[in-house]
Amino acid sequence: MKLWPVVTGIAVALTLVACKSPTPPKGVRPTGGFDANRYLGKWYEVARLENRFERGLEQVTATYGKRGDGGISVRNRGYNPVKNTWSESKGKAYFTGAPTTAALKVSFFGPFYGGYNVIKLDDDYRYALVSGPNRDYLWILSRTPAIPESVKQDYLKTARSLGFQVDRLVWVKQPRE
Repeated sequence: MKLWPVVTGIAVALTLVACKSPTPPKGVRPTGGFDANRYLGKWYEVARLENRFERGLEQVTATYGKRGDGGISVRNRGYNPVKNTWSESKGKAYFTGAPTTAALKVSFFGPFYGGYNVIKLDDDYRYALVSGPNRDYLWILSRTPAIPESVKQDYLKTARSLGFQVDRLVWVKQPRE
């Protein structure tokens, strides 16, 4: 049996999957009127649906910057209290459509991209609700380590109405300002 056609088929399939632009979960709309320049800078992760990339991490931040190729640089950082170590991941993000719609694809390794969708954002760019490509990924971000209770309840209500399991959110330990 010749393996070349099988290997070629697998490589083509992986390339198509890797290059396909991620879409938001069904029924979830990314924010319109988005201004990437106002979104740049440091964000604190207030809450998240646990995922294998961040499991057990505290003091998690995401810092976004401009890239020379028109994309956005991403630097995620978090502290692992069990190992007493910091971990950091650097990636890149690109809009999947118009840059005024907060739907991006983000990659931390190779040609593989995941969805990053800002689905709620206050007018002053202080708080953000972000989903991944499906309802297994959700983050509440803030420019400060903590958010007011009213914002927390508002964002939880929005996430719940969109079908996210907010009862599974992990509230991230952050240092006090």
